[in-house]
Amino acid sequence: MYAVQPPEPTPMTEVDYLAFEETTDDKHEYSQGRVYAMTGGSVRHSVISANTITHLNNQLDEKDCTVTSSDLRVHVASRKAYRYPDVIVFCGAPAYITGRVDTITNPVVLVEVLSPSTELIDRNDKLAEYTQIESLQAYLMISQNTMKIERFLRHESGQWLYQYVTGLEAEIDLPSLGCTLALSKIYHKVSWDDSQH
Repeated sequence: MYAVQPPEPTPMTEVDYLAFEETTDDKHEYSQGRVYAMTGGSVRHSVISANTITHLNNQLDEKDCTVTSSDLRVHVASRKAYRYPDVIVFCGAPAYITGRVDTITNPVVLVEVLSPSTELIDRNDKLAEYTQIESLQAYLMISQNTMKIERFLRHESGQWLYQYVTGLEAEIDLPSLGCTLALSKIYHKVSWDDSQH
């Protein structure tokens, strides 16, 4: 799933946005007072997202961490934003916003699978928002056009460290979860047919 930003996104308050989401079957993201409709992803996008969820779940089976899909929403209070990341990992109990069980505030890892139409949003707006979440330890951006994962990792100093890996043999660590993502698993059964991205 990814957000489509029209030339004039719908302005709305946070309260109105949450009420609006209750009345529609479609999902919408919210940022800086504007509402953006979510659209369906491609086959390649879906396969990468599902592989990532499976790969993380397999490694976290005995740990007190939960992996979810884009059906769960994340609230970034400091930026007044509500987002549907492709993959969310939280540890311990979910911290919900008041009165809701579909929106959390305590993700440890967030993942976005980059889409051509939303890559700039993922790299700029969402990066700026996600790195303000106190609990977040890592933000991953996974390419669907090449075998590449980019990682922003929170350092103990509070700074965010950037790393990227490429290629089928590559791996990237998630120290906060005690996990390692193998690109061979993330891109398993991904077709590089250009019609599927």
